Amino acid sequence: MKHAGPEALGRLEPLLEKVRALGALRETARGVFYAKGRAVLHFHEDPEGLFADIRPPGAADFERINVDDEVGRAALLGRLG
Repeated sequence: MKHAGPEALGRLEPLLEKVRALGALRETARGVFYAKGRAVLHFHEDPEGLFADIRPPGAADFERINVDDEVGRAALLGRLG
């Protein structure tokens, strides 16, 4: 699964704006977010859709959330806070 490219990130721009508005994360590259020097959120695209990989505080690994629809996007925003 490859990291989301510019076109995919363009489709996610309304979601990215909401993540940015939370103010808790630092965007180091478009769609790549860090907290306290640690990668916590980035996006992937594959034939099955668009996915967010999020690493909750204290977790070693990322969890994957499908963000193709509003249900997944709301779940992601709920995890961020």
